[in-house]
Amino acid sequence: MALLERVATLVRANLNDLIDKAENPEKLLKQVILDMENQFMQVKTQVAIAIADLHLLEKKKNENQDKEGEWMHKAELAVDKKQDDLARAALERSMAYKQFAESFDQQIADQKVQAEALKTALRQLEQKLAEARAKSDLLIAQHRRSRAVGKASDARMAINDKSKGTAFARMESKVRQAEAIGQAKAEIAGADVDERLSALERDEHIDRLLAELKARRSLGA
Repeated sequence: MALLERVATLVRANLNDLIDKAENPEKLLKQVILDMENQFMQVKTQVAIAIADLHLLEKKKNENQDKEGEWMHKAELAVDKKQDDLARAALERSMAYKQFAESFDQQIADQKVQAEALKTALRQLEQKLAEARAKSDLLIAQHRRSRAVGKASDARMAINDKSKGTAFARMESKVRQAEAIGQAKAEIAGADVDERLSALERDEHIDRLLAELKARRSLGA
């Protein structure tokens, strides 16, 4: 039965492996539990149907056995009344019902096997479902811890990565070089301003001296 195969797959499922391989463990575990609950209800329904069918088969067998007994009683009555032809007919009916009753034996045996298989599957699935429910929070917590440990290890590896340290050192050197160039440019620009101001001061002094000279020369003339 396909139903029993699905149940067997769920029962064999290793919850720890499923959690480890899942991208979203919490979502997966909830889905697994939901699948188990759905299968559990289906198997439970099939168990009830199988038991009902078994009872029906047993009832049919008993009915045919009762008919066998009734016609045997009629055959005995006919013999007592010296009615051999009626006795033969009654015996024939009795034998037919006996065969009918016996034909149900194999069906009843097969139905019992199926019902027991479904009951076993139901018990196994119920146990697995209880396990999944009980382990749900624990497995999720374990997985979260393992992921946290993994991230911490990655962080330590990143810190100890020499290539990244070298790259950082190169970047730091470039920043310092840029700062030095900027400072040099600022100094050059500052020097240029100083020279221009000094030149203005010299020109002004020369103009003043020239004016004084001209004034003295005009007085002397």
